[in-house]
Amino acid sequence: MLARWGVQAVLALADGSIYRGKGFGAIGLAVGELCFNTAMSGYQEILSDPSYRGQIVTLTYPHIGNTGVNPEDMEGARIHCSALVVRNLPRTPSSWRSTQSLHAFLQTHQTPGIAEIDTRALTRRLRDGGAQNAAVLVGEAVNDDDALAAARTFPGLLGRDLVQDVSCRETGTWNLASGAPDQGYHAQPVTRSQRHVVVYDFGTKRHILRLLADRACRVTVVPARTAAAEVIDLLPDGVLFSNGPGDPAALDYAKEAMCQIIATGIPTFGLCLGHQLLGLALGARTNKMKFGHHGANHPVKDLRSGRVLITSQNHGFAVDGDTLPDCLIATHISLFDGSLQGMAHRDLPVFSFQGHPEAGPGPHDASVIFDDFVHAMNQHGGRQHA
Repeated sequence: MLARWGVQAVLALADGSIYRGKGFGAIGLAVGELCFNTAMSGYQEILSDPSYRGQIVTLTYPHIGNTGVNPEDMEGARIHCSALVVRNLPRTPSSWRSTQSLHAFLQTHQTPGIAEIDTRALTRRLRDGGAQNAAVLVGEAVNDDDALAAARTFPGLLGRDLVQDVSCRETGTWNLASGAPDQGYHAQPVTRSQRHVVVYDFGTKRHILRLLADRACRVTVVPARTAAAEVIDLLPDGVLFSNGPGDPAALDYAKEAMCQIIATGIPTFGLCLGHQLLGLALGARTNKMKFGHHGANHPVKDLRSGRVLITSQNHGFAVDGDTLPDCLIATHISLFDGSLQGMAHRDLPVFSFQGHPEAGPGPHDASVIFDDFVHAMNQHGGRQHA
């Protein structure tokens, strides 16, 4: 059922906190782990990022929806977060690229939203107490107790494999590069490829695939449970393990596949969830963070060059840098909290990055990491699939 703008809505946190506001999007109940994102733009990319599966997103920037939405800025096929919490929702979007309002967008994807919440006060609560389970209830008449009960029965993200909810079902290909302003931002097809990259789809963002295509890579996307032997038979020049939702420790099948692919010497790149899987596959441990990193202005230091990158981040789990095996070295750390942001194998063309070098939304400082991946493929011979 679709919500009429301004119907009753309530946000209930598992600690008993109740926030009342105005509903938009879809009528109904949504549950998830509540997290905050500090990005000042890019709400459409955030909503459609599969890594947010199982989460309710609150945005600290106060005006959300003022530029509407459009088909080109989707990072996934649909909205993946459970619900959206905002301060102000402009009624009339203003952008030449807009094809739909945020209110209508949430209605289309049957996702409830709640507005007129003090999202910065809510963020302070999460920073102090940590991320917690929550529920958003939107309707003509809402009951605080119903929302609170739903929040307290949500199982949380620890130990959860949510990748199966967002991964593709069949192997496919991708050949669209990034668009440009004078082309209406529409992606352009790649007509010539130099390297073949297989991407394990744990919830991959489209811009990851675009940036590979920008670098003349032919991209094959495979489901999360694809056996390593099937990927090796595709004769890839490199394998990328993508971002995705949930607890990396629950993905035994992915860790096994990564170990087998690393053993072949094929250049391997782990990104976000893939970074965490690389640590687990080679003997490190992961832990759940207090409130995670979600934003577009996070400083990350490259320990090899000393350069500081401003990065986009979206993760609630991290590799424990104190547990790295001897075969891995730390390459990047967060300047916010010192957590591990990148690592590389001492002897093999294997490396990873915790943040999102593809941005979408966010700065492009770290996009050079895709160049490092291409360089690794070139250095290790490639398999000449041009």
